[in-house]
Amino acid sequence: MTSRYVIIGAGAVGATVAAQLYEAGTDVVLVARGAHLEALRASGLRYIRPDSDRKIPVPVAGGPQDVDLRAGDVLVLATKSQDSEALLAAWAWRPVAPAGTAAEALPVVLLQNGLENARTALRRFHAVVDAVVIIPSSYSTPGEVVSPSAPLVGAFYLGLAPRGTSPVVDRIAADLRRAAFAVQVVPDVDRWKAGKLLGNLGYNLDAAYQPGPARDALAEALVAEARQVLAEAGVEVTEVIGNKGALDLSGLVHHEIAGHDRQGSSTWQSLARGASVESDFLNGEIALLARLHGTSAPLNAGVQRDIARVAQDANGPGRLGEDAVHRLLASARPAADAGSGADVVLVDAATLHAELAVEQPPVLLDVRWALGDPHGQDHYLAGHLPGAVYVDLDTELAALPTPQAGRHPLPTVADLQGAARRWGLRNDRPVVVYDNNGGLSAARAWWLLRWAGLTDVRILDGALTAWREAGYALEAGAVTPVPGDVVLGSGHLPTLDADAAAQVAGDGVLLDARAPERFRGEVEPVDPRAGHIPGAVSASTGDNLDARGRFRTPDELRERFAAWGATTGDRPVGVYCGSGVTAAHEVAALAIAGVAAALYPGSWSAWSSDPSRPVATGP
Repeated sequence: MTSRYVIIGAGAVGATVAAQLYEAGTDVVLVARGAHLEALRASGLRYIRPDSDRKIPVPVAGGPQDVDLRAGDVLVLATKSQDSEALLAAWAWRPVAPAGTAAEALPVVLLQNGLENARTALRRFHAVVDAVVIIPSSYSTPGEVVSPSAPLVGAFYLGLAPRGTSPVVDRIAADLRRAAFAVQVVPDVDRWKAGKLLGNLGYNLDAAYQPGPARDALAEALVAEARQVLAEAGVEVTEVIGNKGALDLSGLVHHEIAGHDRQGSSTWQSLARGASVESDFLNGEIALLARLHGTSAPLNAGVQRDIARVAQDANGPGRLGEDAVHRLLASARPAADAGSGADVVLVDAATLHAELAVEQPPVLLDVRWALGDPHGQDHYLAGHLPGAVYVDLDTELAALPTPQAGRHPLPTVADLQGAARRWGLRNDRPVVVYDNNGGLSAARAWWLLRWAGLTDVRILDGALTAWREAGYALEAGAVTPVPGDVVLGSGHLPTLDADAAAQVAGDGVLLDARAPERFRGEVEPVDPRAGHIPGAVSASTGDNLDARGRFRTPDELRERFAAWGATTGDRPVGVYCGSGVTAAHEVAALAIAGVAAALYPGSWSAWSSDPSRPVATGP
């Protein structure tokens, strides 16, 4: 059966597809409106390509009342997402000769961005073909579309919504290939749509903000935030660009066309024409998913708001300067006293990289330390995050060891404040700490600074490995910062002494963060006696991390700690380790899981040095 394509929406995408199908000999009707419709009816479509500037007499219509639908037609929705509901409602119940309605008898193809359109279409239409669209055309003048790529004009991933394939999809794909589009039919188009959405988030920033490093940083942070939200919402993502199974786009070559430079993204073009914008279904989709799943997406919600304001002002795109971007990045940084959770404890590499470009970037502290490795500073000097200051755990994050206080006693407030000022810390500057071992030593700095009263301190999730894997640069040599003026206190996080730890072991949940063999008393490499505090449970802090060295998700950590009854909220929770270092990592993991826990700073090194304290062995 020969298909006729009824393409609803004559903008950059719809008009390009209509022109290519028409020139390939396929029956097409292009549905337009307003001044664009008038221009198309009067003179045809001016189709500007690298090889020619030509008029195409593609048939046009003003709406469903102008089209007699028939069996074999394919409806194509090529409008912005904000128009989907009204248009699908208008077309769904139109009669199709010889019998039935469009919703029952015809497939509808969605050439749109975002995730919501498939749900909107499936509410009425029996057969919905969703698509990832890669077409670099532009539309700014009624009756004209500029299509600059050749030999391929564009590319599509096609599949039944939400998942699956069919002969109808294969037939549509074949028609598009004959029209000079690259097409790949995929059984999981919803995953590819999610991947395309990530690309849309940064791409459309030119609608609101002027170009510059701050906008580039915001783009990275937006995508990082969106990835986290999609993961928490259970939305699977397949990358559209660079994926092993992706289309070969080597033929999609952009050519300069004199007098017709592409000026901006699709949202930029909408604003330039005075049309409505799609951001509620792009950035707004991320904000919606975050709210539905109990989290937040402040950057995407902020961009959604800013684009809406620019549209309301009707002064054209790209009006907001770098100060607006800096304010957005700063306001979206989580306040540590707003509650517990991953957004308070952790920062991922992409978000941190973006934050380092803002006016008031975080202070970076490099806490390289590992038991038995005295060369932390040498590792730092060989390569560290740009601007990071080295922190010596033994001398700056601890007092001198004693049998009574353990191997890493808490420093005095005066000593800690003096060190923090040498690091450049101020009360109004955020702090990010990292190491090269999954945060196991950096967490000591996180806990100690939070205990001392700083509220905006985070751990780089994945540590130095995550930064390197993201492709970000390191610098070598020492960094000497401008001295800070931070004022510190104490007691802002709970602690335990030996008596209190023993009580928590009896009345609550006392977690031993050491390796299981040390807990059982099978080995003891550094402390006077082997074993554990009676009543404690073995909860090795290494199990807080996944195979890539990142903290496990909040749900995974809640499930882990629930196994010991630590998440009920009606029992005190305490943590100890060998000397109070890796126990801080456990406290951080508990905070991500929503559990407040007290730290026993003396830990096993202090307990085992006191002969009056009992010792248990075994599992």
